Amino acid sequence: MRTISRKGPVPQAWLDAIPPDLGHYVAGFVDGEGSFNVPIRRERDRGLPFRVSLSFNVSQIGPEAPELLRSGFGVGTTRGRGDGVFYFEVTKPADLEERVSPFFERFPIRGPKASDLAVFRQITTLVQAGRHLIPRGIGEILALRGPMNRGGKRRRSDDEIIEALRIWESSEAIRRAPALKRRDEDMVHAP
Repeated sequence: MRTISRKGPVPQAWLDAIPPDLGHYVAGFVDGEGSFNVPIRRERDRGLPFRVSLSFNVSQIGPEAPELLRSGFGVGTTRGRGDGVFYFEVTKPADLEERVSPFFERFPIRGPKASDLAVFRQITTLVQAGRHLIPRGIGEILALRGPMNRGGKRRRSDDEIIEALRIWESSEAIRRAPALKRRDEDMVHAP
């Protein structure tokens, strides 16, 4: 029985039950059609101006392959578009760590997405540790994310995100400073 979890051992019967031919088929399918993404979205109603998300997804015409993946991993969602394309997606960090990572340890990706998966797993660990909740942690995630998906096009450059976080940090420091100092705090006053 395989076990893996940050909270203690969890039986991995679901993983042991996957026949090797199916597991290797899924790994190859994901290598061709899947994607490991770390989108960073603008947020206006939270503490930080950006939110780090994680997404392992596979798209395919027809629902059969996405449904096979959802039932095999036992987590995630499937959804379809009007044009017949269906998606399988896992976004919860705990599901990524407890289901997706162990699957690809047992059935490794052997093609070009193997390096994306390795970086994605590092970033998932940082998110699980809460590093995505502080500007310095987002900077670490950006540095790791850079070469993923062959450095694909993104809405905002890493420099733009880092600059926005720097400005946010300085404005937060000003907001948190006391509005008025106590009279005797650090000034010499005449008697």
